[in-house]
Amino acid sequence: MSTHNSKAINDLLDIMAKLRDPDGGCPWDLEQDFSTIAPYTIEEAYEVADAIADGDMNELRDELGDLLLQVVFHAQMAQEEGHFTFEDVANSINAKMISRHPHVFGEGDATTTDGVNQTWEKIKASERAQKAETKGHDRHSALDGVASALPALMRAEKLTKRAARVGFDWPSTDDVFDKLHEEIDELKAEMTENPDQDRIEDELGDMLFVMANLGRKLGVDPEVALRRANHKFTRRFHFIEDELAKDSRTASQSDLQEMDALWNKAKKVERGQA
Repeated sequence: MSTHNSKAINDLLDIMAKLRDPDGGCPWDLEQDFSTIAPYTIEEAYEVADAIADGDMNELRDELGDLLLQVVFHAQMAQEEGHFTFEDVANSINAKMISRHPHVFGEGDATTTDGVNQTWEKIKASERAQKAETKGHDRHSALDGVASALPALMRAEKLTKRAARVGFDWPSTDDVFDKLHEEIDELKAEMTENPDQDRIEDELGDMLFVMANLGRKLGVDPEVALRRANHKFTRRFHFIEDELAKDSRTASQSDLQEMDALWNKAKKVERGQA
């Protein structure tokens, strides 16, 4: 790390320490703990992803700074309680990255991305087993280490990926499509035969879980795909609002037929057909 970078990091650590100083610090910062800060950490990570999706490098720089602040905030609170310091955090990830890249820092010989991934997963599996043993767990599950706090769609994809590694997987995408059609039929049945909100939620969850599986089989991250769809929906709906605004109207002053026509127009504009 260059001297310039070291100074910037040290300045940030000093700022955070001052904010948490009982003598003259910020009342809001002093009231926080790990659980209250965790939602902000998650939010900042998503804002980083948004900046990347938008291709805005200035915004990405700022959002990465916000995310780094979250790391510093947690480390400061941990230091205050005598658990670990920011330096310990950095040392931990340094050791982990060196351990997981033996082809770069050791005697490993992985020369392809697939080879690197296989090595990475073997090392992670070993780390998970060691962690479980340290915590006194008798049973080691293939699903260990998939955080329950992940967004549901992302967690579904990770759970199915773990299960697939031990052979619990559909042989082909055709099998997944068959299962998806089955789940859709079951959802329709619950909606029409004896509507029960709890059962409908259960069947909808099954359908979404299969969709996450399908994304994995197709090599598509379902969370990224859905975020992309959200961006597309937002972009096209804004187009509808802008078109209506030309007549000094809002969406609530339009109707579905008109807005649907404008939606199709937005699609043509995006494809360069208008």
